[in-house]
Amino acid sequence: MATLEELQSGEMQGVKRLSLSDQLTQFPPEIFGLADGLEILDLSNNRLSALPDDLPRLHQLKVLFLNNNQFEAVPEVLAQCPQLSMISFKANQLKTLSETALPLQTRWLILTNNQLTTLPASLGQLSKLQKLMLAGNHLQALPEELATCHNLELIRLAANQLSVLPNWLLSLPRLAWLAYAGNPFCAEWGTASKQSQDLEPIEWGDLTLAEELGQGASGVIYRAVWQRQGTSQTVAVKVFKGDLTSDGSPLDEMQACMAAGSHPHLVSVLGQVVNHPEQKAGLVFPFIEADYKTLGGPPSLASCTRDTYAPETQFPLAVSLRIVSGIAAAVAHLHDCGILHGDLYAHNILSRTSGDSFLSDFGAAGFFDPTDLHLSSALARIEVRAFGCLLEDLLDRCPPPDLAAQGDRWQTLKHLQQACLSHQPSDRPTWRHLLETLDSLVIEP
Repeated sequence: MATLEELQSGEMQGVKRLSLSDQLTQFPPEIFGLADGLEILDLSNNRLSALPDDLPRLHQLKVLFLNNNQFEAVPEVLAQCPQLSMISFKANQLKTLSETALPLQTRWLILTNNQLTTLPASLGQLSKLQKLMLAGNHLQALPEELATCHNLELIRLAANQLSVLPNWLLSLPRLAWLAYAGNPFCAEWGTASKQSQDLEPIEWGDLTLAEELGQGASGVIYRAVWQRQGTSQTVAVKVFKGDLTSDGSPLDEMQACMAAGSHPHLVSVLGQVVNHPEQKAGLVFPFIEADYKTLGGPPSLASCTRDTYAPETQFPLAVSLRIVSGIAAAVAHLHDCGILHGDLYAHNILSRTSGDSFLSDFGAAGFFDPTDLHLSSALARIEVRAFGCLLEDLLDRCPPPDLAAQGDRWQTLKHLQQACLSHQPSDRPTWRHLLETLDSLVIEP
């Protein structure tokens, strides 16, 4: 994080990335002195409400973060920025997004937690759009023109006022990650599951928190000791922050997590925290051994929608098969419960070297009516595409000796992966077919 003084002194010359948070009310003109190299500009957590008309002078600018500012409209000058492709206005006061505000090369647009009631039809002209984050607005409908955004892979619609989930959305050829909880159209979905949640209440006073294990958008996870009836048990406790995330509401996440029930490849819930001193919500989970690691890293600015991995990462074929077989079984179980995970990614999978794995993070999950065969089939095939991306990641990192020794098995998996990624959703395999095929290929240790 730079300071305004460093910028004004000329110390930042030649930088490609600039982050500046200093209660700014105006765009610092000294930034234009970085125009020849600046690609990423982060002016989040200021008090900005406008951008200069000559912003396109930043001719190398590709990424612009303006989160937690005071914008009420997306400035139209953005459309003139020649290389700008990622734009984020999370947690502003946006009420207006005009037809001419966005550059045609936009790939990634974040408008989470604003006050938008409508979106322009011109979004349909963003042919390169891959990621669209709209959670936490007041949208009552989506423009049908979005149906022409055939590169759209991830969309977050949670916590809006949508009265219907459009059929064209379910037919997008590359859509793989969808979140929609907290809208009127799905208010009744999962009612039976929510009402049947009978979790053990766990007193906050019976939990002794130790170190923080991790932190996500919706909450903080701690290692803890649970004292009960004279015994103690090491557990993991997730304390929810209560704030809206890019995926949706923590309350919706909690409900889906509790309704998911028990499965060998899901981290089951032991109970619900009660009587937190700050009245925060929380869930208690079994403690996962330290040899379980996150399978991959989250998407980067460059990869946009795809997970990232260290360059040396390899996945032996037998291990990959065990991982994907377990995860496929977990997702199929969720669908049987009327739950769409919505965020099926390697960075939400915990695994160890044997291939044992757990699917975690219900932040993007949503309920659906499993008796609505058209809807449930369409949602299932969206998640099949996400599974295809995961399978592709693992197969692309198969060690050469495995390719030589298990070429036929690898080729069968490759054909399966390609089918999962079909641009025609109806051509993708069902989860039942996936499970049967994977079970027939698993290599026993």
